[in-house]
Amino acid sequence: MICALAALGTAGVLAGCGNNYYFAGRVLPPSGIANRVLIAIQNPSAVARGSLQFVDAYYDIRSSYNDKIPSFSITGFSGALPSTIQNMPEEQVGAVYGSGDGSFTLINYAKETTSGAAASLSGLSSSVFISRSGTYVIAASQQADVLTVINKATGGSFGLSLPGVYHVSMNPGGTVMLAFQQNSNYAYYPRKLTSVDATSLAAYYLAHQSWPAPYVDCEPKNLPGMCLAQMLDPATGNPLIFDRPVKGVFSEDGSSIYVLNCGPECGGNVSSVSVLPTAPFNVQDGEQSGTVPTQAAVAAKTVKVPGGASNGLETPAGPNNVDTLFVLGEGSKTGTLAPGQLFSGFLTPINLTNLTAGAPISVSDSAPGQRTRMILGDDNTLWLGGIRCTEGERYATGQPYGCLTMFDIATNTVKMIEPYQGDLTGLAAVTGLHKLYIAEGGQVYIYSTTDGSSINNFFVTVTGTAYDVAYMDALTDGDNTVY
Repeated sequence: MICALAALGTAGVLAGCGNNYYFAGRVLPPSGIANRVLIAIQNPSAVARGSLQFVDAYYDIRSSYNDKIPSFSITGFSGALPSTIQNMPEEQVGAVYGSGDGSFTLINYAKETTSGAAASLSGLSSSVFISRSGTYVIAASQQADVLTVINKATGGSFGLSLPGVYHVSMNPGGTVMLAFQQNSNYAYYPRKLTSVDATSLAAYYLAHQSWPAPYVDCEPKNLPGMCLAQMLDPATGNPLIFDRPVKGVFSEDGSSIYVLNCGPECGGNVSSVSVLPTAPFNVQDGEQSGTVPTQAAVAAKTVKVPGGASNGLETPAGPNNVDTLFVLGEGSKTGTLAPGQLFSGFLTPINLTNLTAGAPISVSDSAPGQRTRMILGDDNTLWLGGIRCTEGERYATGQPYGCLTMFDIATNTVKMIEPYQGDLTGLAAVTGLHKLYIAEGGQVYIYSTTDGSSINNFFVTVTGTAYDVAYMDALTDGDNTVY
């Protein structure tokens, strides 16, 4: 109570000076809460299919400290079945995708209200992102076989044909975007055309009724503004071949793309990580530097990951004080399953200095090739989660199993595998407070990053299905949940 009154008093003094800031130049929001965790809730009532509520993550309560306000929510949100929160606390913005109606809604963190649609998307999207600047939106519509790229600066919206497209990746600045097809070994990237190139391509299409390599589609056809290019080997003109690529993780310095090859868990042969330069794939035509690497160059910088590769996260201070890419996936220690053996969850550290993979570390299982979650927390902890974790080897063989793993990156050891509580669909690191909020089994839970113990969640539970969580007041945009 004393701390709360002191905080309010400080806010009042700042307000009296004409401003009301609480840190890093951020405006104290209307709720007066300085540590907010946003919760995407599906079917909160019989008349609503979605809502966005937030709780005080300092006190772990959904009401005001004095109980005068019973709960807090984002004003104006009406999306159906909100499923992902793209968290951008540095910009004081979030973007929430609704899987029930295909809505993509911007959230103003400072005002705690919606601020309009992030983009108008046609149909449902299996993967969607907006750049930090808000300039570009990219979305994969798997049902329509269309990759949508929206340039909000010009108002252009381009539906590019790509059968089976289901995953997209984007670097923070929106200068490089990637698209991946299901059950495919190829990768694609969009390119915004100059007026000269647009005119030239329109003439080419008129004469040939097709597009020149590396383009597979350009829109609109009479005068294209955006094209979708396939990654081609410049030495042979053939497509670069990966092994069921599913995601591009961008390096901290922005110079490299770590393409995650899902391999066996996605119906392929060998899971691995391929390292590509970002410069040749710049979305703005004419701003590329260097050339697309050859197949031989890609092979030389591909690291085999027998434990599987469906998600990855770079840590600047990994084991032995070297930059490390932690790769999460489903596989085996050898990369080959014995007869009757199920996939198992593994975390593999890759030394980014010499591109060598460490031994796969056994972690909680997840459904092969499905969405997994990774996030860095306080106390050198890396938290891992997934869905359908009863489908793995741990459950089948009577080992301790669950959908959440606490991993210590300083000692390179698993600290805790939480007992099963349902599908884990959201992770939020409440940095500075040594807490982790999760959405699991449709409910909100809290864990301590110091020892992995559970924290009383009675006052943050929700009515409906909690599907994603995000720390709205994180220091950096790196405190994300899905990328």
